[in-house]
Amino acid sequence: MGRLNLDLDGLRTLSTGVALGSFAKAADRLGRSTSAVSAQLKKLEEQIGAPILRKAGRVMVPTAAGEVLLSYARRLLDLNDEAVAAVRGVDLEGCVRLGLQEDFGEIVLTDVLGHFARAHPRVRVEARVARNADLLGLVTAGRLDLALAWDDGFDTPHSHSLADLPLRWIGAAAHPELARTTDRGVLPLVVFDAPCLMRQAATAALDRAGIAWRVAFTTASLSGIWAAVAAGLGVTVRTEAGLPGNLCVLDPAMCGLPELSAAGLRLHRAGPALAPAVRRLEDLLCDALIRALPEGVDRGMRAHISDGGGSSAPREEREKRDAAERAPGPDAIRR
Repeated sequence: MGRLNLDLDGLRTLSTGVALGSFAKAADRLGRSTSAVSAQLKKLEEQIGAPILRKAGRVMVPTAAGEVLLSYARRLLDLNDEAVAAVRGVDLEGCVRLGLQEDFGEIVLTDVLGHFARAHPRVRVEARVARNADLLGLVTAGRLDLALAWDDGFDTPHSHSLADLPLRWIGAAAHPELARTTDRGVLPLVVFDAPCLMRQAATAALDRAGIAWRVAFTTASLSGIWAAVAAGLGVTVRTEAGLPGNLCVLDPAMCGLPELSAAGLRLHRAGPALAPAVRRLEDLLCDALIRALPEGVDRGMRAHISDGGGSSAPREEREKRDAAERAPGPDAIRR
């Protein structure tokens, strides 16, 4: 009996659908029709000889067999993607200089840079974690090739918007009631040293709502923000990116806090044209952010990746392609 080769496209669909909590969203993100996604999942079930999904309310969740398959799928896909990157970039060399906000340190430093270093050992990566003004100044001076920064109204000549991330009130997970505990009716805030985009968003929202506030703790580091909030010194305003497990997003209505807007995320380039190694790191960075950030905030990143060779074909074209892939014959090659 021959060895069974699992369908990697199907495994990617399974992994994406479970991660998003919706296979309709997975179809859209992967550029496939819903009927093609259903066919892929059915093929996986036929291959392993057991159901991999079951209904739980209005969503589909993995069965016991599906959970086992999913754990292997993620590892297989990671290895597949790393192998493709390594082969395509076997001749890449040089240096890439990347700057980023602390919020994305865990996503970028542990995932993207580790992946990139293994796939492209001849490329040297220099990474710098800094605040917005420093990052933009370094890009403008040509000392950074790429910088991931919040949109604070100051732009560089070669940048584009990636996403708008909702701002959230953040409090201690162990003591969410602290958000309603004020010092003589004054809300204590934990914030970055001024100037700070999110500090301004918090105080402006409180002023509009007529809620008194005071700065209870300031720091120049995000780790200091997280520690002070966890200790119950006050609440802060950030996005959910990189949120530690000992903190939680507060419900504004329950805590008597005003609603907040969103923070724009921009990718800045040192120039209009990128060296191949820089472009490869940029693509990996955007892909990692798509996986890590909440669904609904990735439109700009998907469009950017499409510009670099991804697929954003209209649904009619995708459906024609999917139909061709399902048709029998030597030309029906699965992509």
